[in-house]
Formats: sequence, C-alpha cells, structure tokens
Amino acid sequence: MLNTHKLINIDLKMDSAVQQASKIYFEGGVFIYPTDTLYGFGANPFNEEAVNKINEIKGRESGKSYILLVKDIEHLLKYVDLKSEKQMDFLISIWPNPVSVILNLNNKTKSILKTNTVAFRVPNNRFCLKVLAEVKMPLISTSVNKKNQTPLIEPGLIINEFAEEVETIFYSDKKSFFDASTIIDMTSSRLKMVRKGKINFEELLAKYEA
Repeated sequence: MLNTHKLINIDLKMDSAVQQASKIYFEGGVFIYPTDTLYGFGANPFNEEAVNKINEIKGRESGKSYILLVKDIEHLLKYVDLKSEKQMDFLISIWPNPVSVILNLNNKTKSILKTNTVAFRVPNNRFCLKVLAEVKMPLISTSVNKKNQTPLIEPGLIINEFAEEVETIFYSDKKSFFDASTIIDMTSSRLKMVRKGKINFEELLAKYEA
C-alpha cells in the first residue's frame, strides 16, 4: 500500500513542500521533483550517501557527476572558477533558463566532489528556486529513469516505479514542455555544445561571441 504522505502536490502545498524538500536534503535523502525541464531526482551533492543512493536507484556507475542547480550567480561563484568577465556576463544573460553549463570547479569544491568540472544551471522554475533559496546549496538534478531507459515525465508513471525508492515525490498538475536542458561546455575559451536541448545552441553561441 503506497504511503500517500510521500506524495506532495506543490500546486496546493508549495511552502510545506519546500520545507519538506529541505528536510530531506539535509538528512541525506533523495526526492523526486519537477524542474524547468524534466522531473528530476534531487539530493545534496556533497552527501556521498545521497549520491550513492541516486546511483543505485538509476543503476548508474559511481564517479559520474550530475547536473547541479543553483539559486543564482552569487551562489554559483562559491563553487566555480570563472576565467573572465565575458563568462560572467554570458551566464547572467542566459539564466534562469534550461541551459546547463559545464564549468571548472574551484580547488575547494574539486577536493570535495573529486572532479574538476560540473554542469550547473539556474532553473526557470519557482519550486526549484524556492528550495535552492531554502537550502542555500546546490541541488542534484538528474532525470527520473533507470540507466538507458526513457525519462519519465508523467507523475502517475513516476509514482508507480519510484515511490518506494525515494523519501518523497513532489509533483505538479500543471502541464509543461518536457525537454532536456541544452548542455554547453565553458571550461575553455571556446563554447562547445555537449547536448542539444530546449535552447538553440546557435543562439547561445551568438550571444557568447557578441
């Protein structure tokens, strides 16, 4: 029998949903939530147990980093090493939006996450931004699916498959455009496309080179 306390409609209970997501985050748990792209698994990226739990749920090998959501550029700067004002101006011009940007981490974050680069995004989503403002740290965002399977975007299907594997599923009845984020690499002086997504790469490149 499904525990209905594990299901929270953010349209009806936004504030309590944000508080519950924050609680799970700091307790090292995993939850599912709507983003500005697909539904995602969410957790604290600095909690090794939480990251391992997502890997187990997805059937994904450890060692690969996930996209991290941040509230704004100010929060981002605590974790990355931007190379120029041009990079800063570009990020300010594109966010919040479904564009994930691979950036070089600063030395402190490298040592904690044991990787040199990570993709970040400031999401264009009210619930995500409220959770990020509450936790004041980055939030993992990775599609809700097993390895090599299609991401699930319907709350009913997500509940059927993953309700018993996460602490809580936050969902919305509002329809959205379920496109993955565009991923670009900004770790060198040239902008590179890594994954096609909702935002056209040529538009981003033109803005970067302007």
